Amino acid sequence: MDSQKVDMFIMTNGKHFESYHLYQIREKLIATDDSKWFILQSMQFKDPVVCLILSLLVGHFGIDRFFVGDVGLGILKLLTCGGLGIWTIVDWFLIMRVAKEKNMILLQQIIY
Repeated sequence: MDSQKVDMFIMTNGKHFESYHLYQIREKLIATDDSKWFILQSMQFKDPVVCLILSLLVGHFGIDRFFVGDVGLGILKLLTCGGLGIWTIVDWFLIMRVAKEKNMILLQQIIY
């Protein structure tokens, strides 16, 4: 794949991934063929900042976990009122990393 396209993808979507993954993503995208470019352009990644805002506002209902795709954990968090508040507070610090890891898994399914 063209390095200009890859650099544009990294600049546009870099905030959705951990910084230490960006070099690995760039190298893998350069080695990927152009047939996957349309799929990469249409992918919708979860925004970690939106996850944090959801966690702060309605995290005790598990909405943040539903948003990142952890349906089972979302239901459990909903039924326990955010783990009696403890799980909600812990997720304030973890949910952005969870969103970035989920985005990395989604990207890996496409390019690997």
